[in-house]
Amino acid sequence: MASTLSPSTTAVTPEQPAMSERIRNAADISVIVIYFVAVMAVGLWAMVRSNRSTVGGFFLAGREISWWPMGASLFASNIGSNQFVGMAGTGAASGIAIAALEWNALVMLLILGWIFVPTFIKAGVMTSPEYLKKRFGGKRLNIYFSVLSLFICVALSISANIFSGAIFINLALGLNLYLAVFILLAITAVYTITGESPVIVQRCLSGKNMSHVKAACIMCGYLKLLPMFLMVMPGMISRILYPDMVACVVPSECMKHCGMEVGCTNYAYPLLVMELMPNGLRGLMLSVMLASLMSSLTSIFNSASTVFTMDLYTKMRKQASEKELLMAGRLFILLLIVVSILWVPLLQISQNGQLTRYTTSINSYLAPPVGAVYLLAIFCKRVNEQGAFWGLIVGLMIGLIRMIAEFAYGTGSCVAPSNCPTIICGVHYFYFSIILFFVTLLVVLGVSLMTKPIPDVHLHRLCWALRNSTEERINLDPDEKREEEEDDGVEEDDLEDSRGCFKKAYDLFCGLQRKGPKLTKEEEEALKKKLTDTSEKPLWRMVVNINAILLLAVGVFVYGYFA
Repeated sequence: MASTLSPSTTAVTPEQPAMSERIRNAADISVIVIYFVAVMAVGLWAMVRSNRSTVGGFFLAGREISWWPMGASLFASNIGSNQFVGMAGTGAASGIAIAALEWNALVMLLILGWIFVPTFIKAGVMTSPEYLKKRFGGKRLNIYFSVLSLFICVALSISANIFSGAIFINLALGLNLYLAVFILLAITAVYTITGESPVIVQRCLSGKNMSHVKAACIMCGYLKLLPMFLMVMPGMISRILYPDMVACVVPSECMKHCGMEVGCTNYAYPLLVMELMPNGLRGLMLSVMLASLMSSLTSIFNSASTVFTMDLYTKMRKQASEKELLMAGRLFILLLIVVSILWVPLLQISQNGQLTRYTTSINSYLAPPVGAVYLLAIFCKRVNEQGAFWGLIVGLMIGLIRMIAEFAYGTGSCVAPSNCPTIICGVHYFYFSIILFFVTLLVVLGVSLMTKPIPDVHLHRLCWALRNSTEERINLDPDEKREEEEDDGVEEDDLEDSRGCFKKAYDLFCGLQRKGPKLTKEEEEALKKKLTDTSEKPLWRMVVNINAILLLAVGVFVYGYFA
């Protein structure tokens, strides 16, 4: 046992094959193969069974999802290899404080389920930018937020997940880093295109009713307690077991162990798996990591695809058919994969290779203005498009100044402090995000109060004060009607058998198979009413409200206990 844990066994570089050979045994390989077969089988089953021949069916799953798969999906989409590798690494570097990032989500999930989702459902929107379009009107705000969302997906979400996942796969299988990235993204692309349900907000919008949505948020909140024990503490354990590698501080020593001068804490979790787990369980753990990574990437790909299709592509192709929109969304996923692979080298050199600091700093510089605008959009009906737009612009400029300065000067360390000016980088980025949030609030409110307000006739069911209004809402911008395909059900049925095998397989893969006769006007109205329904049964409303209070109490307890 002593020889297993000795520092000499851990002093390897990414090119050294000793560690990667441990995964090459029948038990581990069998588990991994069985897992992938099961995943592909589930994907094919979903592809055949699901109705994805309409935009609502593909992006919102027809609002047929129950609370427990939705809650598990919320958690899985937010917990990936980024958290396993990054949070364990930060735990190894600085202790349990990093767990607060996950515990903060307890409150945010309740805000999501009780405030944001009901507002979005009543507004009848499928994406966050679509809500801004209905709330404020105009095109510049919608385009700005859509482009920003896609940039965040590439620069933060996708790149961080594939980089951290590639580290794990590289150590486990001995594959070249970029080969591991390519294979992983190829599998995930197939898994995504075959019709998995899209992000966090869209997952909530797909719930059967509001009680299911709230229950899913509560379930996800309880699951958010687990990262402390599943990721942070194992990272701290790894630092004790392998101090020469995980806890290295001298740049030359870190370079020798993991090929990075800044440190090797990102290897804390994979090292535990490779060193301590027996055959079979090691393969199972790798499968779990891949499942988590694929779930996160699937969610991100679908979210970005939806934003691009519904908020940008329809601006370029106003008369696009529904089939064209579905195909554009799938092709955009392939484009995201290429761009994300090209972004990985930038991620490797940014922030001196510190993954957690990279992701949290990007969030701190870009997310607060967006959060401020959404908060005011819902709770302050006096806010208008001019205030929201200039608030976002000012907030973005301030955030970019800090971000570019940090990238240029570096974040520094106890060995080599940063030369970034104190007036720019002197405040910790978490405190900076709070300052940025309130600066944006002031700008939005100030500009809105100096400009013309939006009449209530345009705000019914779009803000909190008018959330239960039954009056007809007049959109600020006329709806841009798309030319729908004229389908004759009888003729299409006659032609269906004449299609070739390749065409049938193509339509099946893309979810364009005909699922039944065209809906009547009454059926379409019933479906529309279902998609915008936020009613709850009194009993279940009381049950979820009580559980929400209990979840908050648990959150307060864990904060106090571990503080």
